[in-house]
Order: sequence, then structure tokens, then C-alpha cells
Amino acid sequence: ISDLGLSICQHYNIRIGSIMIVMNIVENVSLRKHSAMRLGGETRFFAEAASEDELKKLVDWAKEQVVPIVVIGEGSNIIWRDEGFSGLVISNRITDRQVLDEDDNHMTIRVGAGEVWDSVVEWTVKKDLSGIEFLSAIPGLAGAAPIQNIGAYGAEISQSLVELSALDTHSDDFITIKNKACGFGYRTSRFKTSDKGRFIITSITLRLNKAGPAPPFYESLEAYFKKHKIKSYTPRTIREAVIAIRAIKLPSPAKVANNGSFFTNPIIPKNEFAKLQQKYPDIKGWPHGDNVKVSAGWLLEEAGFKGVHDEETGMATWPAQALVLVNEHANTTTDLLAFKQKIQTKIYQMFGIVLGQEPELLP
Repeated sequence: ISDLGLSICQHYNIRIGSIMIVMNIVENVSLRKHSAMRLGGETRFFAEAASEDELKKLVDWAKEQVVPIVVIGEGSNIIWRDEGFSGLVISNRITDRQVLDEDDNHMTIRVGAGEVWDSVVEWTVKKDLSGIEFLSAIPGLAGAAPIQNIGAYGAEISQSLVELSALDTHSDDFITIKNKACGFGYRTSRFKTSDKGRFIITSITLRLNKAGPAPPFYESLEAYFKKHKIKSYTPRTIREAVIAIRAIKLPSPAKVANNGSFFTNPIIPKNEFAKLQQKYPDIKGWPHGDNVKVSAGWLLEEAGFKGVHDEETGMATWPAQALVLVNEHANTTTDLLAFKQKIQTKIYQMFGIVLGQEPELLP
């Protein structure tokens, strides 16, 4: 036992049935280190899995010990409760990059769940492939991308994903799940809803285009291209534009404690949006099927939450983007949730809209 009260088991002998195996498991680990918001309690056990074999052994051990498991990446979209977690947190570090197939128009690649997402995007852009360049500079690992169905500037991971591989913790088998079976929606999937916690993603397979991206683009991208007199649209120019725009609007989680955009853009019926337009002519929204996707950032700015510093909770909103909640000197997740509630209450009072939280609250 160290002076910090941590029991570090560098060679942890664990019996699964009649088989003795060795794994590295750390006890009583602060979860603040594993969330970009840097809040939360402790986990009873923590381990990293660098292969499917290690992952399977850790899951088997947890079942033998009758302790729950949570699998994470870098923690960029995670908020931990103050109570901590009584089970095993597994950090997925399975890496792999392969070109599986290629023809005149497309290239299909497979990426390990533990790969840094933005490094994967950079890798594909260097190959002059189009499809995920709009998702540049999104924090996190590749395995988390389908869970959240990450998206930006009109693109979503679901548009490029062919299938994924995962460990089914119900059957203890490694399986393949096709795109149509993932239950993708706006910033969601079956892995976040109906089957939350069941599947541990180990790799994703993407089909990318050799043809370059074509306009029209999102308003902010169009403005960037116009300002910089860019008329040639390639995966590289899109990536450079996205990185530049995000650098202005969003703080780096490595430097400022935040989870990126904290609220999703609410989707409301067209008639409700029309009523809001009568009262707020400048309200921003985009067609979304038979509904309208409303700009959550506009709602927060209109409600006066841009660049707010809340001394009571120690939380703030980022000056360049009100959607980003920043931990300035909050001590607990309770502080964060209290600040979140202040925002949600005022937005509902003004617009009759309930804002949904994007980062996942665990466990």
C-alpha cells in the first residue's frame, strides 16, 4: 500500500475457474483523472486492456468477483458521480489500423477502439480520403465514436461506418454488428440506450470516399472559406478549416476542464419552432426530417449564459461558445449538476424547451 492509499497490483494473480492468469489492476483510483471535467469519486478497481484477450480476461474476472464494469476511453465525454464506482473501470487501449479493401472510388479501413480519434482522421486525410474530415479535432478514442454517433458540420460517424466488432458481455462472444443494427440517431445509438453497457466495442470499420467533399457546407465553414478565399475543397482543406474554427470556439480539454458541447441541439416540431420565431425572429434552426433542430448555443446566448462565471458552483460557460461548460473551481459533480440545472430551468422558462445533456453521467 502506497502513502496515497493505493494498492497497485502490477502482477495481480487472478483465478478464473481453474485457470490462474496475471493482470495489472489498480485499486482505489480517482476518477477525476479519467474525465475531462475532472470531477468525481473513486473506482474500486481500474485496469487497461490493450488486446481483445486482455479485455475478455478482465470481464471474466469481474463476473467471477461479481463486480460491475464500465469501459471508457479518454473520458472526454464522461462525468463521474461523486459517489464513485464500486466495480471495475476498464480503459480500452486496443490499437489497430488496417486497409481492408480498396477500389476506384472507396477505401475500407478498420481501426482499433483504443486509437485516438483525431489521429485516425489525420491518417485518412493524408490518404486523401473523404468522409470523416468534418469530424476533425473531436476529443476521445475511436471506440466511443459510434456510441455517441459523433457528428459535426453536417457529418456523422454513422454515414461512414460499415460495421463494428464488440464483445457481447451477455454471451461472452466477440461479434460483428452491421451499421443498420446499431440503432443510430442524433448523437445516440443502441449502445447508449437500449443496450447500454452490454457491448464493448473493440474496432470499427469505415468506408471512405476517394472523391472529395462538395458544397454546400455548414454556415461557419462557408464563412471560413469565403474569408480565406478558399475555392478548392479537399479533405485537407476541410480538416484545416474545422480545426481552425474549433480552436476559436472550443477550449482544449487538456488545458481547460470541460466536456466540449454540454447540451445537444433540441429537436422540436415545426409548428413549435414557428411560434418561437414569432417571439424570437433571430432564432437559429435547421430542418430535421419533419421537425426542426434548434441551435442550443443560440438558446443559451439569448438567455444570457455566454461567458457566465457562477461563483456559487465554481462553474462557467466558455466566452466563445456558451454550450461549453467549464470547471473553473468546482469541487464536486454536484456543483456541476446544480449549474446545469440553472441553465435548463431558465431555457425551459423562456422557450419551453428541455435541453438534453450530451456527456454521459456514470455510473
